[in-house]
Parts: sequence; C-alpha cells; structure tokens
Amino acid sequence: MVPKSPYRAEKAPDPATVVAPAGRSLSDFIPPHPPRFANPPATWRRILLGRRNFLEMWEDEAFDYEFSAGRLFMRKVFVCNSPDAVQFAFSLKNASFERKSAQMRYALQPLIGDGLFISDGDTWRKRRRIVAPIVHVSRLSEFAPVMVETAVEARDRWARLQPPSVDVLAEMAHLTAEIICRTIFGRQLGREHAHEIVDGFSDYQRVINQFDLVSLLGLPDWLPRWYGPAVRRSVTRIHAVLDGIIESYRSRERADEVSVIGRLLDARDVDTGEPLNPEAVRNEAAVLFMAGHETTANTLAWTWYLVSQAPEVEARLHAELDSVLGGRLPTVTDLPHLSYTRAVLEETLRLYPPVPILPREALQDETYQGTRIPKGSLVLVVPWLLHRHRKLWDKPDHFIPDRFMPGNPGAPSKFAYVPFSIGPRICAGMSFGQQEAILCLATLAQSFRLRLEAGREIKPVCRLTLRPEGGLQMRIEPREARELHEPRAAAAQDGLRTGCPLGHG
Repeated sequence: MVPKSPYRAEKAPDPATVVAPAGRSLSDFIPPHPPRFANPPATWRRILLGRRNFLEMWEDEAFDYEFSAGRLFMRKVFVCNSPDAVQFAFSLKNASFERKSAQMRYALQPLIGDGLFISDGDTWRKRRRIVAPIVHVSRLSEFAPVMVETAVEARDRWARLQPPSVDVLAEMAHLTAEIICRTIFGRQLGREHAHEIVDGFSDYQRVINQFDLVSLLGLPDWLPRWYGPAVRRSVTRIHAVLDGIIESYRSRERADEVSVIGRLLDARDVDTGEPLNPEAVRNEAAVLFMAGHETTANTLAWTWYLVSQAPEVEARLHAELDSVLGGRLPTVTDLPHLSYTRAVLEETLRLYPPVPILPREALQDETYQGTRIPKGSLVLVVPWLLHRHRKLWDKPDHFIPDRFMPGNPGAPSKFAYVPFSIGPRICAGMSFGQQEAILCLATLAQSFRLRLEAGREIKPVCRLTLRPEGGLQMRIEPREARELHEPRAAAAQDGLRTGCPLGHG
C-alpha cells in the first residue's frame, strides 16, 4: 500500500509544494522525498518504478534494516545498509566486490569505454595511478582561480537578468560545465565547447536505459547489448568533440595551456612507461567531465533550494561569508574557515546524494554474518537509504547542517556517509568537487538570495544522478555582503594545507 498523498512528510508542511518559508524553523522542515511502500513491492513493479525513478522503489522497512537479501529475476541482490556492511563490501572485501554492476557498465560503457569509473582489475589500478595525482588535493590551488573566475561571470550575469528568475538546476549545470571544461580542456577550448558537451551528456542521460535486463535475467555478460540510435547519436556527438580537443593537444597547438587533457597526454604508465592511447585519454576525460559536472551541479541546485526553505541556515551561511570574506572573493586558503558553508553542502549531499546507488558485482563467493553471497550477485550500497537510516541519524529526513560542524558528537561514522563512495574506489575527484562547490556557493551567496517561485512542485528523481525533476525555477534577490567582523585576510597560496579541504583526510 502506498500513502495516498505523494511527497507528503509526516508532521510537516507538504514538502513537495512548499513555498516561501515565512519564519519556519529547522524543526519542522522536511525536504521532499517520494512516498515509501508499507510493504515491499512485487519484483515487476519495483523494476518499473526503478526505470522511471530509482527513488520510488523502496519500502519503509528499507530505512531500518541493516542487511537485506533478495532476488531480481535470476539475479541475487544484497543491500549493505549499515556501516559494518558497507565496510565489509567496499573496504575489507573490496577485491571481491570491486567490479561495478552489469547495470552500471551497461549504462556507461558506450560513453566512457574502459574509463576509471567502470573499469576494474589491472586497467582500473593503472588508470587510478595516472588520474588520481592529476586531481589530487595538492593541486587544488591550480584549479581554484578558474572556479572563482567562472562563478564571478555567473554572478555578473545574474545581476543583469530581467526578470530576475532562473532555472537554478540549468544555471548550476552551465556553471559547473564551464569550470570542468576549462580545467580539463584549458580556458579557451573550455569556453568554446562547454555548451556542446553539456547538451551531449544531457541527451545521453535522457535516452540511456538504466536497467540491463540481460544481467537481471541471469544471462551471460558476453551477450551483446543493443543501444538505440538516440544513444549512438549522443555518443558520436560527445566523442567527436573530445577527439578534436585531444588532437589539438597532440599536435601541440595547445602545448602552452595548463589542462587535465594535457596532463593525461603527458602521463606515463608507471610499469611500462607507455603513454595512454587517444581512446583512453578520451575515456578518462569523459569520466572526469561526468563526475565533475553533473554531480556538483545537482548538489549546488539542491543547496540553493534547501537554504531558501530554512531561514536559520540562510542567516548563518550569510553571516559566515560576511565574517570570513567581508565582500571579497574567496580563495582556496579560505576553505578551512568556511566550516558552516561546508556543513550546509555536506548535509545537502546526505539528503540528496548525487549518485544515490553504488552497485557492485561479486567476483567470488563471500559470506557476511552467516549469509552466503554467491559469485555474480548484485551487491548494493544505497546512499539514498543509508543517509536516511533511522538507526544512524537523528531526524534523518530533516535538513540539519549542524550534524557536520566540527566537534559535533553526533557526526556520522566513516561508513555511514558515502556521497563519494568509500574504500579504494572512492571518487578520485572528491576534493575537486567539494572545493568547487564551496567556492561557487561562497561567491554567489555573498551577492544573492534565491527564492522558490510560488506553486512549484519539487520532486527528486534519479536517472543516473539525482536531480529535481523539471528543473528548479527560483527568483533572484540581491543582497549586500556585510563586514560583520574584521575580514580574515586572504592568506598566501602556499599556505594551503595538505588534507582535503572538507576534512576528509
């Protein structure tokens, strides 16, 4: 049985149709989430719901159990839904579960080939050794000026808008696409090709089928999959742009530009000394774009929505920005001092993890707490469930950034909060994305408040990534940054600490 009123939260205003907050406190704001089944739905219905919106296929019990065993057609499925179970699958026994699921490989292989995100074994290990240093925290200071520069362009454009209303999801997608294009491809090529690549990736996400029935029916992986013409057109379009950019670097036309593409082309296999071939460079560039654009854009869009509905959070966010920055632009050395800004973003990632399901395939038989997990099983860590688990979080459906403030005794355990995955396969670009989100939010929130347009329904939907369905139309209101205290002077760039700017080590 499904609750009669979709998207209505208990003991709170209807979060699907909520409008201006009008003094609402954090204690009564529950952001929108799909209704939950009273009992597990039938397999066929779960599949149909998952194809439409992965978030709608869960029963209420899924937010309480710690480990679940079931079956989808011929495929055994296990859900790791506690810190111990997550640690078992993604850390202690990572070698047994390192392969991404057939569903994930099916959905992304046409676009990213053997790219880092879906490769495994020796290919994954070799690529990880090449890609990780390129986006390592020690190099973040090189990317920060591009991030702030691009956010300033968005700020100036917003100031001129008439009427002052935007689709924030589209705006954040444009902003993060510009940033990732300029860092991957270089400033000039990034500007030239950002729109084309964004449109191609958006088309691909719209037309690709997330469910691989060949795998769910238990059929062999070697059976060929059929991709429709719309998928092939999207892939051809994206690959043509990437190949052209790569060729311009290979011919040394852009040798003087600092870019990720240039570093990928210069990189060498640590064992053989061989460079990556052009196809491998293209695949890794596509992975970095996908990971650095869509996920950060969705996080920023959700953040604007959540802050607009929580006056206490908005006031504290602005107070911190005014105190630390005093109206100037943020730098990478400000990151450790923007602790509440960080907490707001981390709480957003908890409620709306950009990739709400992390599927793996068992490469060999394993046993967890007496339950046998046969080779070939689908093993899931589901941040959408884990981050709202009633045994792990106080008021799990509420928006409470203080959970992530330094020194909070209620801070989550390491394996209870996994917006970037965890273990050896944790996102290589995690620090890049976190820095990007903080710098963009700090730049824009100093100058603007955003307000949800009246009557807008907010519905979370997942197709590869989690986003507000139909966009997020909001009204822009200018604000003046105030110097509440003596602003902290921008420190020298060489003062950057060596850990992750969000404290992840």
